[in-house]
Amino acid sequence: RHCTDIICCVVFIVVILGYIALGIVAWVHGDPRKVIYPTDSYGQFCGQKDTLNENKTILFYFNILKCASPIVLINLQCPTTQLCVSKCPDRFATYIDVQASYRYKPDQWNYFRQFCKPGFNNPRKSVAQVLRDEDCPSMIIPSRPFLKRCFPDFSTKNGVLTVANQTTFKDGRGKTRNVTDLREAANGINNVLDARSVGMKIFEDYAISWYWILIGLFIAMIVSLLFLVLLRFTAGVLFWIFIFGVIGIIGYGIWHCYWEYDHLKGIPGSDLTVYDIGFQTDFRVYLQLRQTWLAFMIILCIVEIIIILMLIFLRNRIRIAIALLKEGSRAIGYIMSTLFYPIVTFILIAICISYWAVTAVFLATSGEPVYKVMANQTLCKYANLTCDPETFNTTNVTKLCPGAQCTFAFYGGESLYHKYIFIFQLANAFVFLWLVNFAIALGQCTLAGAFASYYWASRKPADIPLWPLFSSFGRAIRYHTGSLAFGALILAIVQLIRVILEYLDHKLKGTQNSFTRFLLCCLKCCFWCLEKFLKFINRNAYIMIAIYGKNFCTSAKEAFFLLMRNVVRVAVLDKVTDFLLFLGKILVAGGVGVLAFFFFTQRIPVFAQEALTLNYYWVPLLTVIIGSYLVAHGFFSVYAMCVDTLFLCFCEDLERNDGSTAKPYFMSASLHRILGKKELSPKKA
Repeated sequence: RHCTDIICCVVFIVVILGYIALGIVAWVHGDPRKVIYPTDSYGQFCGQKDTLNENKTILFYFNILKCASPIVLINLQCPTTQLCVSKCPDRFATYIDVQASYRYKPDQWNYFRQFCKPGFNNPRKSVAQVLRDEDCPSMIIPSRPFLKRCFPDFSTKNGVLTVANQTTFKDGRGKTRNVTDLREAANGINNVLDARSVGMKIFEDYAISWYWILIGLFIAMIVSLLFLVLLRFTAGVLFWIFIFGVIGIIGYGIWHCYWEYDHLKGIPGSDLTVYDIGFQTDFRVYLQLRQTWLAFMIILCIVEIIIILMLIFLRNRIRIAIALLKEGSRAIGYIMSTLFYPIVTFILIAICISYWAVTAVFLATSGEPVYKVMANQTLCKYANLTCDPETFNTTNVTKLCPGAQCTFAFYGGESLYHKYIFIFQLANAFVFLWLVNFAIALGQCTLAGAFASYYWASRKPADIPLWPLFSSFGRAIRYHTGSLAFGALILAIVQLIRVILEYLDHKLKGTQNSFTRFLLCCLKCCFWCLEKFLKFINRNAYIMIAIYGKNFCTSAKEAFFLLMRNVVRVAVLDKVTDFLLFLGKILVAGGVGVLAFFFFTQRIPVFAQEALTLNYYWVPLLTVIIGSYLVAHGFFSVYAMCVDTLFLCFCEDLERNDGSTAKPYFMSASLHRILGKKELSPKKA
């Protein structure tokens, strides 16, 4: 063994140090409070501790009618004064009415002035001057906080849009307006609030059912581990049970869909189509339609037919794959620690994601407050120009544009650092992709080295190293960091290009012509195929690195040509094995999912008292199904790596040895017999 791809190793270390430096610079200049807290027109945070706004956590807009949509409000670009308040208004009121009655109704004035600029307490000032200087809002309307901002308290009464059960309001400028005028200012707010309501219900479901979700995931882990352990002894039987189990589960699904479809026959409203009822937040509505169950039944029938046809035409190849899986199960049985290595990869990737996310947030909040002139007059030539709030009152802008104000607009800057923030964000994303791919490469090389030590052992398990997984991990870090970084770099470049293409496609979606759309689609397809091909090459290159310790390019070339010389075996063994493992994942997720379905829908008498009252039973159900699939994928990915490594070792064994006494095979006799060699003088296994 010797160090490989040293130059790339040095570059990788330098990039990591630079990435740490970038994070430090971002942490020095960034301020996450800009994301956590809304900012008023003076650039001050609402709700920040140890400030005058500590108890004022909500942002209030003087004239929300000037705001085009909630997106504008959230981006702090609404051309009206924004003020931090402790609570949103709960009543209709106008400054004209409050000023006229402040002498004999001081309580109304005291309530209204909390939405005026801090320190303003001059109800005798003329209405025209107050509105010109924006000392107070012309009106307040009942609102409720959303995203720490005051939005009109919309509701629907008998199909009519209302605010606090009223359909009209005074705008404080002598006009009576309909509340529908507020809809444009808060475009889409009802949908957003509905989404918020759904989100709260989902959160409540998680809060109630998290314990049972963890139990479901634990069951999935136990089933996956049990499957891998039993596979060593009964691989063929278990896999055929799995295959027919999947067919049986899908068959039960077809029967259940037909039963529901037939049961709904004649029930009023069941013959409506999904198009007729539109989008509904309560998905149980769709389960009352015959069309829904008919669609489910057709989909399951198609899946069932495809699986049965594949089993008929691939039955002989499946038997070959089962033999290789038995050998893989035997290898894992000797090196059980490999089953838990995915936890290490998960931790490394979690660290990368956390560092990237934190750095991205600090970079995004690195700007300094930028103030712009907000003028009521559309013809003011100073409108939207940058200004300095400390010296603004000494300029002639207020004379030329009466009522103009220097208010906070957004965060930015003109320094060299601020000009290159986008480049820094791009670098942050690129290094993140590089590190994630390196973590995956390290795991693949480590597992390949451990399983290769099993295959090339003359006497199994006597000649297997004492700590094969730790020894393989040490070799990968000590000698092959550069090679792993090289392979990860190539993959990261392609992935970054794909991200850029997706970004361009999103930005140009509204303006692109047919040729541009076709070109982007072709580029996205080509780079997707390239990424898949590189992942396949890298995976086998890492196996060759783990076996022989050569550099990345040499290992990738040898692995590629070795596979090409055994292309039929690659198609038969590798892909059929992947298919069988995928069926195993589906059965684990499906079995646990069926159990969760009967539990959360209160159909298990034993657990009837433990059944939970949920808003949407599909929330914990989907979580258990997806989580079970990911748990099974984590364990089965080790198995897939084992099979790939043993297969590559087997091909190399066939080419380097001939079964003679001088060059005996290292494979087991059963594997050799299944894969087609008649003469064999294997070393004792």
